[in-house]
Amino acid sequence: MVTETKTKDVATNILKQISEERMIDTIWERYLQQLPQCGFGLLGLCCKNCNFGPCRIDPFGEGAKTGICGADADVISARNLLRHTAAGSACHSDHGRELAHTLLLVSEGKTEGYKIADKEKLYRVAKEFGVQIDNKPENVIAKELAIKMLEEFGKQEGELLFCRTRPPEKQQKIWTENKILPRGIDREVVEAMARTHMGVDNDYKNLILHTMKTALADGWGGSMIATEVTDILFRTPRPVRAKANLGVLKEDYVNIVVHGHVPILSEMIVEASLDKELVNLAKQKGAKGINIAGICCTANEILVRRGIPVAGNMLQQELAVATGVVEVMVVDLQCIMPALKELAKCYHTKFISTHPKGKFEGFEYIEFDESRGLSIAKEIVKIAIENFSNRKKELVKTVSEEQSLIAGFTTEYVYEMLGGKYRATYRPLNDAIRDGRIRGVAGLVGCNNPKLLSGYSHFIIAKELIKHDVLVVETGCAAIECAKYGLLTPEAAFQYAGKGLQEVCKAVGIPPVLHLGSCVDNSRILTACCAMVAEGGIGNSLDELPVAGAAFEWYSEKAIAIGWYFVASGLLVVFGTPFHVSGSKNVIKFCTEEVEKITGGKWVFEPDPIKAAHIMIEHINKKRQLLKLKPMMYE
Repeated sequence: MVTETKTKDVATNILKQISEERMIDTIWERYLQQLPQCGFGLLGLCCKNCNFGPCRIDPFGEGAKTGICGADADVISARNLLRHTAAGSACHSDHGRELAHTLLLVSEGKTEGYKIADKEKLYRVAKEFGVQIDNKPENVIAKELAIKMLEEFGKQEGELLFCRTRPPEKQQKIWTENKILPRGIDREVVEAMARTHMGVDNDYKNLILHTMKTALADGWGGSMIATEVTDILFRTPRPVRAKANLGVLKEDYVNIVVHGHVPILSEMIVEASLDKELVNLAKQKGAKGINIAGICCTANEILVRRGIPVAGNMLQQELAVATGVVEVMVVDLQCIMPALKELAKCYHTKFISTHPKGKFEGFEYIEFDESRGLSIAKEIVKIAIENFSNRKKELVKTVSEEQSLIAGFTTEYVYEMLGGKYRATYRPLNDAIRDGRIRGVAGLVGCNNPKLLSGYSHFIIAKELIKHDVLVVETGCAAIECAKYGLLTPEAAFQYAGKGLQEVCKAVGIPPVLHLGSCVDNSRILTACCAMVAEGGIGNSLDELPVAGAAFEWYSEKAIAIGWYFVASGLLVVFGTPFHVSGSKNVIKFCTEEVEKITGGKWVFEPDPIKAAHIMIEHINKKRQLLKLKPMMYE
């Protein structure tokens, strides 16, 4: 019997059915096999932090009300929340560390295939870090900048630089007064682990304050560094046309799927695929050429800079292999399912892991090294070409579903898009909001989850928002999902958007939903909000802006960290399901009500996507009223 995927995506449903017919479990079956999920875990009321336990609190009956050490539901759930946030912040920030280290190696001439692709951004960010650029060679500037960025990770005192140079003064004051301004990226993560040891921090409010501090170290630290260095090394994106969905995998090509998050390897894979000798070798093997496609945020990285097609979101990684035409899936870090190894028993696909922090049983391991970057990439491409003839023809099942999209919008490009190269400004956006053509801006980010609509809810929310003249910006798998349903094209404005937003999209020539990059590029949403404040007229701080966010189908600890750094920065964030603290009424109240009095932001948990969209719209309306902006033009 075919299980329900809870999605409307035709390609997903076709390949899901094919997988079931071949008796191959995918994430949807594994989810059903786990039901019912542990109620104590879902409520956040289990603790495994010491060997007195594991302990769990019974919120319903006559069972234990504290752990053996005496920790109650508030403390246990808050400690669990802080540990989740620390893990998510560590994972995203480590991404930034790797890129800063690569920049250092490039500056020292120790890499193969890499160069400084965006000199203008190198100089601008270097100045921000206090690097003198006059009369200095480019490599010297890059080296000094890389060293200063790496120092942000190990800094023990003071504050993270971006926390002082970029946010409005009011946000900085809030962080300082509440002692949540992060010092060093690693320090806050380490302190999070120390605080959650038995017998250390046992005040749930204090634990949540450090949760915000740890998340801010990611959003305004590690993730922001990752975005800036990626732009420097591989160029700042500009709008580019591409295709999305599983139909981008072609039966008559050698197909290589790159999957993960760190673009250091994937950029070289794309470069290697253009090598004439390798292209000719592929043709000698009977293929028309070499086709690179991406899954998850590696897909977004090479999409926004290279226009490389996106095969799908993280839930579709198994289904990409189920087409039977993927010669190699090469992975680095984050969101890669260990279950992929089971597919190697059925299909010819070779799975190659490349990172010492991300090894997988059953995968071939080729460790990536920047000093041989292009050579290693060529080696992997050649493995894929040689594997083309090993396809199991009886298992080939491609789909035709693919959708056009435009991606590659950034904080910097919005200046140019709205004001032109020589008078770059955010003024037209602010004026459109102030005058009532655009209601506000919403950020839709994050994951897909089989618990909900397997990605489809992102489309539902985005469609409802733009219908009410809310400009939507997206990153990560949320952006991939909306691309699959056609929202990332200018034409979507005339099909789905309200009249005011339609007028703006027509005048500027943009989609009503803007793709800003990978999930680490949520930092672009922060800097865009800062640019809106700096332009003036719609608020003096982030918490005053008519802006809201959602990571509706979150699954990852990274999403918790992302949500918290937006809440700590003064914004409303909606999750479709709560993080695991529901067993504590006090923690839930603090997250959804009391934190707003501290930072101006707060959490909302709402499983209905239409209701979630209207919560965001109501929040934006409230901010408009407080700013005394004009009524919406077409209401």
